[in-house]
Amino acid sequence: MMNNSGKTNWIWTEDWQAEDRAGTGLVLFRKSLWLEGPARKGQIQVTADSRYKLYVNERLAEVGPMKGDDQIRFADTIDLKDFLQPGNNVISAVVLAFPVDHDRGNHSTFRTGTPGLFLKGCVEDGTGWQCDISANETWKCCKAEEIRMVREAAAFSPLMFYEDVSGSEKLMGWQRADYDDSAWEAARPYDVYELTDVLREENLQERTIPFMRRVPRRFAGVISDRESEMGADAWRRLLEAGPLIIPANTREVIELNAGEEMTGFLNLEMTGGAGTEIEILYSEAYVQRQMVGAQNLPLKTDRLDVEHGILTGYTDSYKVCGRGTDERSEKYSPFWFRTFRFVRLQIRTKEQPLTLKRLDYEEVGYPLEVKTCVRTSDPTLEKIWEISERTLRRCMHETYEDTPYYEQLQYAQDSRLQILYTYAVSGDDRLARQCMDDFLRSQRYDGLINCSYPNYEVNVIPGFSIYYILMIHDHMMYFGDRELVRRHMPAVERILDYFERNLARQSYVRKIGGVNHEQTNWSFVDWTPEWDDTEGVPFVTRRGPITMESLQYIMGLQAAAELADYIGWKDMAGDFRGRAVKVQQAVRKYCIGKNGMIQDGPGTDVYSQHCQVFGILTDTLTGEAAEAALKETIVHRQQYAQCTVAMSYYLFRALEKTGLYEYTDIYWNVWRKMIANHCTTCTEAEAYGRSECHAWGSLILYELPTIVLGVRPAAPGYERMEVKPVPGYLTWAKGRVYTPKGYVDVEWEKEESGELKVKWEQRHG
Repeated sequence: MMNNSGKTNWIWTEDWQAEDRAGTGLVLFRKSLWLEGPARKGQIQVTADSRYKLYVNERLAEVGPMKGDDQIRFADTIDLKDFLQPGNNVISAVVLAFPVDHDRGNHSTFRTGTPGLFLKGCVEDGTGWQCDISANETWKCCKAEEIRMVREAAAFSPLMFYEDVSGSEKLMGWQRADYDDSAWEAARPYDVYELTDVLREENLQERTIPFMRRVPRRFAGVISDRESEMGADAWRRLLEAGPLIIPANTREVIELNAGEEMTGFLNLEMTGGAGTEIEILYSEAYVQRQMVGAQNLPLKTDRLDVEHGILTGYTDSYKVCGRGTDERSEKYSPFWFRTFRFVRLQIRTKEQPLTLKRLDYEEVGYPLEVKTCVRTSDPTLEKIWEISERTLRRCMHETYEDTPYYEQLQYAQDSRLQILYTYAVSGDDRLARQCMDDFLRSQRYDGLINCSYPNYEVNVIPGFSIYYILMIHDHMMYFGDRELVRRHMPAVERILDYFERNLARQSYVRKIGGVNHEQTNWSFVDWTPEWDDTEGVPFVTRRGPITMESLQYIMGLQAAAELADYIGWKDMAGDFRGRAVKVQQAVRKYCIGKNGMIQDGPGTDVYSQHCQVFGILTDTLTGEAAEAALKETIVHRQQYAQCTVAMSYYLFRALEKTGLYEYTDIYWNVWRKMIANHCTTCTEAEAYGRSECHAWGSLILYELPTIVLGVRPAAPGYERMEVKPVPGYLTWAKGRVYTPKGYVDVEWEKEESGELKVKWEQRHG
């Protein structure tokens, strides 16, 4: 708690001027202590506004805090005991402070006007002596003026953590116990009344998810020595932990391969080489110079096409100070993790040779434990599983993410699917619970949620609020937590009331959005190429309402009715079902053409696969009419906008529901093409080639255990389970599926008669 002077355990530097507050900056903190013997206790609580990296005796202890917002902030409890040693010790922290101006900082990181480090706790050695190491004026601090955070792109820059760094002799070894910090200033504790309420100690919340897993890794090798006097073999020796000396006045351009899409903290150590300029480019793939599509993106074919392709991406720059020695190397590691499959190093030495001693990285991600495994008669699905599992991992850190390379934002459409995939392979709902709570806190005055959250700006896609409702329903079916449903139900009701208020007189949803930046709300559906000019929205949006938003509303009402039933709110459930029927009738009356298919907009003779899929899933289309409509979009696919990777989960559900599941074979070709093009993760879309890693494409992680093996909840909380395989084109499958009720072993084979011979056994634990 605060002391009598009103001072808190939040500290910052006195030397924080107006220009500092206007930009992104780093401040370094350190605290020395002496221990007579091994530490017996060392638990602390720590957080920061905006981000921190905590070190003990040069070792990275933790990174945090988990993302909060303007309503809630989190603090981490860390045990430092195993990091401490007899004798002199130093605890140090790097704090990254984003400005309150949205466009100058990371989009998913909330901040206040009082950046700082909070730390509270004590250390006890074997003699019983205790040292209070709480953050106060005994800590030393220093602005890292040598590190300049830069925009990753000229326009849309949601990350804002790439770096332009000048190596500094005064900061070399600053995390070591023997470093002379006499020139550093004493930290300034904030007075309690200076802090925003959300930062006050009594309001800090405990972390709800595990810390990120960190694993030391080496690069797989050199993929190209484009401009190298040293040659690939010399660089390979460096990657294997041998030193590499680059002569004076030399230019080296080398391209390294991590072997797969990766998220990690890069580590670079060097000696000598004063004035050397190092540019580090992080890239997901080799691309062609030809620009394609409405988004004007580089053409992507073979991701390993070194001969005809080039690497593009975001860069860090480092200028070597040259004071590193064998005893005390000069080190560079960017503050935040980088996403890369390939790294291009461009090095220009000056009058001194540069010795590189270390070049590796530490893989980082949410500690996902995959417990489900499946094999089938189609061996091509094994590789699809591999890249899908990797994709899910790379899009899980402190939140679910759309893309770890470009945005690191948690979108509701993406996250609903990522959560389902997580349940299917691990049964872990911790990150899912946090995700649902995040979106709950994002709800606006009109009832809609932010389409991505945490997000420092307003960003609304009306249909994404429905995916949030589906998240709650999915959790109900897997885990049966009535308290969670009750807590979210008022938000669910407000979302549905928004759609109800926005019905046209015909009872379908009127125009509530449109093209991004043209209307207040963006009505994004999918990245199908036919909708490139309207940025993922059916192009009939320029004429009026889109039917997809009516179908999404129906889907939300149907899911919400089951949620209300589960917690005993029968009147509400009945109301939701009545409203769903009303909108269904409107769609059938005003939005179905003479061909029996659902139109993209009321009265428009334009059709997409998407509307047929959502019409089937909501029972707006049923029976033979449903099968015929969906089959028409498959057989004559050139005539209809097709579901891309983003919507494949819903397409597969419609194929299953209409008895057309054998067609999944042709749709798996999208992923088979990724593998043929040497992708190691699932791309954002088949045609829209921006992101190489989008986990809404990890569909197979759900499809094989839940549909092909058929293991799924038949009642909330898995109180009843069904094992009902859907074979499609496959002839056999077997595997082990992890559920909240334990493991289920399943094996089936299709007999000559077409019947399935199924064996399964449930194993608890």
